[in-house]
Amino acid sequence: MTTALNIVFIASEASPLAKTGGLADVAGSLPHALQHLGHKVTVIMPFYRQHIEASGFATKALGTSIEMWADGVQRHCPLHEATVDNLTFILIEQDDLYNREGLYGPAGGAYDDNLLRYLLFDRVALEAAAQLGTQVDIIHCHDWQTGMIPLLLKTQYQHHPEIAHAQCVYTIHNLAYQGNFGADWIHRLGIPSHHFHPEGFEFHHQINCMKAGIASAEAVTTVSPSYAEEILTPEYGCELEGFLRNHSYKLSGIVNGLDIDDWNPATDTAIETSFGALKTAGKKDCKLALQKACGLDVSDDTPLLVLISRLADQKGIDLLLANAGRWIERGYQLVVLGSGDPHSEHALHHLADSTPKQMYFYRGFNETLARQIYAGGDMFLMPSRFEPCGLGQLMAMRYGTVPVVRATGGLKDTVIDYAANKSHATGVHFLDATPEAFDVAVEQAVELYRKPAVWARIRCNGLKRDSSWEASAGDYVGLYQQLLADPK
Repeated sequence: MTTALNIVFIASEASPLAKTGGLADVAGSLPHALQHLGHKVTVIMPFYRQHIEASGFATKALGTSIEMWADGVQRHCPLHEATVDNLTFILIEQDDLYNREGLYGPAGGAYDDNLLRYLLFDRVALEAAAQLGTQVDIIHCHDWQTGMIPLLLKTQYQHHPEIAHAQCVYTIHNLAYQGNFGADWIHRLGIPSHHFHPEGFEFHHQINCMKAGIASAEAVTTVSPSYAEEILTPEYGCELEGFLRNHSYKLSGIVNGLDIDDWNPATDTAIETSFGALKTAGKKDCKLALQKACGLDVSDDTPLLVLISRLADQKGIDLLLANAGRWIERGYQLVVLGSGDPHSEHALHHLADSTPKQMYFYRGFNETLARQIYAGGDMFLMPSRFEPCGLGQLMAMRYGTVPVVRATGGLKDTVIDYAANKSHATGVHFLDATPEAFDVAVEQAVELYRKPAVWARIRCNGLKRDSSWEASAGDYVGLYQQLLADPK
């Protein structure tokens, strides 16, 4: 029996209270899995009032407030609490900073005061962690918004005995977003200026919050082993590859998981008919229902290609657009859900309007429709240029929809390619980020689709894949225990 650890997650978002992307899924789901393994976990995040109220979860004021100076203002920061399935969330109130329509900015942008918002949050979160009443073993931080925490803990918060000996783990969910800000904020916010150099958090004469986390944390993780290797190269390193190589001794990758109780085709009430690995007949009903709902020709034997994604260069949407017309000419159907680049949105609208029996595009996000797409599709397309982990392919396999993915990052780690392992395959890979390579992979998947016995095996392998958080949580616990046994 291992000793129970006291773990504090500090994150800028966490499901189900406030979410913009995969970070929230990790910060909301991994703590549950860690608690199931017998550890105590507390999640600290900003009190995004309107988002949290919209989530429907009740909060209560704790009756305590933390005083914090920031940018020439002495602020009173009340603490609130929410409980979700026995997991405690501590919420930091500062309505002028956090009660805004967007978590990080207006649509397509960022707030000018984001460093103020999150440095204040970081400091108050450390104070709140020190008030939990028991010594903290691990502080687990995420992405640029909490990148300053490992540095602050080492330089300015050593006088708190409850957190002074905590080991810091810093997780990079997407290296492309590093938190760069003007150097004038250093003195305005009291950031340790003697670390403002190239081996610290200086980057092109600016503050780089992610560099602070990488430099000062005891361990740095990414959300897949392949991404941990890729970010050490110029292609994926976002100009930090050399800096990361200097810290590679503390870098590792652990694949994300899913809340498999939530994402379960056997119990999902949003889909037409329940199904599972041992009872797959309902999958056909879901396909026919999706075709009908989207106004497509209802046909069991027409390949139905689906994509749920941000419409962005990272996601390879240009590769989809380059091929969509020829796939429709070949008689395939295509359902796309997403939003982002206006030119991509326009092109998808035009294609859907001109071929409504074969193509459907939903601009935005709709979770009910997303679940119906995961359940009803034949092939799930993810032509990402880079993908730290990716959740879409995990959800697709969970619902028996076969992923066709570019072999990068977490896609490479989680989808077993048919060409490499026919008996255990769960999908199809392609290597080059070109329309031609993507088209070849789709054609390979269609060829397999035309072989019912082969397709059934691939689909069943995906349905049986263990995408739960339990295995990954065990890897994190191993990392935590290693740090505590050999503190840096």
